[in-house]
Amino acid sequence: MALIEQIEILMVPLAPKTLRTDAIQSFVCQETIIARIWDADGAVGTGYSYTIGTGGSSILRLLADHLGPRIVGRDADEIEGIWNDLKFHTHATTVGAITSLALAAIDTALWDLRARRARLPLWKLAGGARDRAPLYTTEGGWLHLSAEALVEDALEARRLGFSGAKVKIGKPSAAEDVRRIELLRLAVGDEFDILTDCNQVFTVDEAIRRASMLEPYDLGWIEEPLPADDLDGHIRLSRSTSSPVAVGESIYSIRHFREYMQKGACSVVQVDAARIGGITPWLKVAHMAEGFNMPVCPHFLMELHVSLVCAVPNGRRVEYIPQLDEITTSRMRIEDGHALAPEEPGLGIAWDWDAIKDRCVEAVEISGER
Repeated sequence: MALIEQIEILMVPLAPKTLRTDAIQSFVCQETIIARIWDADGAVGTGYSYTIGTGGSSILRLLADHLGPRIVGRDADEIEGIWNDLKFHTHATTVGAITSLALAAIDTALWDLRARRARLPLWKLAGGARDRAPLYTTEGGWLHLSAEALVEDALEARRLGFSGAKVKIGKPSAAEDVRRIELLRLAVGDEFDILTDCNQVFTVDEAIRRASMLEPYDLGWIEEPLPADDLDGHIRLSRSTSSPVAVGESIYSIRHFREYMQKGACSVVQVDAARIGGITPWLKVAHMAEGFNMPVCPHFLMELHVSLVCAVPNGRRVEYIPQLDEITTSRMRIEDGHALAPEEPGLGIAWDWDAIKDRCVEAVEISGER
């Protein structure tokens, strides 16, 4: 038994590698929350969470003032117990984004610590279903880009062996969305998946209308077509279209995922390890999806999600959208359009602590002496 002795919480802002726009917003900054946890034997685990521009300081304060101090002195191997105790401690602010994102920073650090102590990569410790997963790209599909640019990026992804490309939709005119997808399908052929992402912009009637207009182009999925809390709307849409409906990046509870699956409101699960509250609940959602015979294709965080997709039998795809290159020395290994599971113990992320120190805007240390 190794007790938690010290915790460090840091906030590191990162600019996106390229302009990222969708139907409702621009991704202007990733506020990266990093948690380091030391045990009494000197072993350390590192986890992280993120926002896309707002709320980072709130996550840091929740960790520093309420969550971090509660786990000092706890057995670092009691990951399930710690997660549930912290969730109960914050019951007045759950289910919600800030609390889930804070829980994720601690939970991923504890899994990293456990895997490092066990000398196992996370994907093996968490299940070990396969050692690689197909990739699809998002970086060339943003809404502001021309149809010609979408085609160019998708053709390059196809050349590299990627299984598909994500394209943002939600132009003011439905006809414009259709023209862009039509040109893309003609260029890439029938074997390459076109994955559309609406970013919750549509009303139910408009989502049903656009899904119908896009059906001839054999979409891999329609992602977040409606506000994430509109369960009934997703049920109505799913019943009206043959295109798979994908949800998950804006769902923060395993029970909300259960409702979507039980009621036929989705057919692709995009659970995000940060937004669901960490690896502990992520694995529960993934195995629940397996029970419903649904694939898991997680949102963002490719450096972490490659291990989780490889851990479970229904992990289908990893989203290629790099964001940690400025503060890591490792890179996701890619072979024939597949992401290879890390071989190193832990999460498989090699952090560049000099770069993190240079970019860090706030840091808090918590120890048993506090």
